[in-house]
Amino acid sequence: MVESSLEESDRRQSFRLDMEKELVDIVWINDNNQEQVKKIACLDFSRGGLRLDCDQALAVHTAITIIFKSANTNNKKLHGKVLRCIKQDSGWYEIAVTLDKKNTS
Repeated sequence: MVESSLEESDRRQSFRLDMEKELVDIVWINDNNQEQVKKIACLDFSRGGLRLDCDQALAVHTAITIIFKSANTNNKKLHGKVLRCIKQDSGWYEIAVTLDKKNTS
């Protein structure tokens, strides 16, 4: 009984990797057409997207670049869009990002 209720509550279609709040950089263009860069925690990562923890809201459909290990010359950049942004009781925002198809091929 527990297994079926867990399956029903998980919306992801692919394997999820717990990132244990690994820091990543995100880059986006704000409403004033200025590039913004912020170091935030990545909560988990899957083939289809990421779940991030941020101290500010990002509008749904905002295009963002996620940079893993930004200080490293072998860093990895992924591109996606904000799928949802939910304010938590802590005042921080849980941001779901869906990855662009070109990232997953």
